[in-house]
Amino acid sequence: MLMQSPGKKLALLGSLCLFLSAIEYIIPKPLPFMRIGLANLPLLIAVGIYGFKDFFLLAFLKVLGQGIIGGTFFSYIFLFSVAGTFSSAMVMYALQNLFTKKYIGFIGLGCAGAMVSNIVQLLLARYLIFGDALRYLMPPFLASGFVTGVALGIACDYFCRHSKWYAGDASILQPKPENPEALPKETIQKGNFRLKRNRLWNDFFSSGSLFFSGLVMALVFLFARTLENRIVLFLFFLLLFWFSGKKFNLLITLSIMSLTVIFNLLVPYGRLLFVIGPLRITEGSLFAGIEKALTLGSLILLSRACINIDLRLPGKIGFLLGESFRMLEIFRQKKGYIRRGKIIAGIDRVLSEVEAEAEAVGKHEEHKKKKLNYISLIVLGIIITAAAFLAFIPIYTPKF
Repeated sequence: MLMQSPGKKLALLGSLCLFLSAIEYIIPKPLPFMRIGLANLPLLIAVGIYGFKDFFLLAFLKVLGQGIIGGTFFSYIFLFSVAGTFSSAMVMYALQNLFTKKYIGFIGLGCAGAMVSNIVQLLLARYLIFGDALRYLMPPFLASGFVTGVALGIACDYFCRHSKWYAGDASILQPKPENPEALPKETIQKGNFRLKRNRLWNDFFSSGSLFFSGLVMALVFLFARTLENRIVLFLFFLLLFWFSGKKFNLLITLSIMSLTVIFNLLVPYGRLLFVIGPLRITEGSLFAGIEKALTLGSLILLSRACINIDLRLPGKIGFLLGESFRMLEIFRQKKGYIRRGKIIAGIDRVLSEVEAEAEAVGKHEEHKKKKLNYISLIVLGIIITAAAFLAFIPIYTPKF
């Protein structure tokens, strides 16, 4: 590999995790925590290269980066990601060190990691979202984990056997791209109201103050007085998200919330309200489903509004995460190299050029810190106070 710094190599693999995660994010899936596992490919590559500390540092970069980019930092989805990634990483690392490649290869590691990840996430979903009704989802979810784990292992094995970048062959940098003009260029859309809101939001608030404010409001939501208060807070967070001007498919979130309610209705308890065919709608299961759906949806909206990609955490983790984000932008600019029929060659070229460009640019680029804006802090204080007021104000609801 071209980079001399082990930290830069970790950041490069971290940026590949985020790039693959972004691709996976746009693929439709029935549940918010379901993953095909594309972002685990760099972990499979790294399991036989790095020691315990660096390998799990890469796993940490993956989950942190996914939480920031996906806007799920304060939600259950981030918890699913942490639990699934680290349980999978522990199993893959243990198997890699207990057995040689003669007995277990990438396919075995990928399959074992995917199955353990799915089992852990199902346990969390059982207690946090779906309840006993999750038993209907377990067979197809575990079967999909087995299939995707095997497929990921096959893809990783093929990549490592054919990749010049993985073998450390720098010659792949010598040829020029056949058609540089074909690479995608960033376009600026004039008159886009959403982009204007997003620019104003990011210029006015610093990423650190937004992150802290979002964390406080997430805690306020979790201690909200009643279900009615949570409904009002959900609408308040929806308004905040609209002001942030960030791109988001609200329909998907509402679909996930509806699915959460439906799954809770499958296990009836409490006073019977009405019957729809074979389905008995009870008060306990209905209100439990609505509460869980509101919690999931509200925390997703809050995370999306208050987490920016330029968030910089302190220490080594913060530095590596920042480097991963910087390399991710170069990845996005060069994704046109990855074409049908030349996928491995395209990934090789992208990895090598990202590695080389990040090394060169990194020597001259420093992160620009925003000046402390006291007016923005006052505004955030007002927003937090409003959220707290909406969480605990008595709300009258008529009794039927």
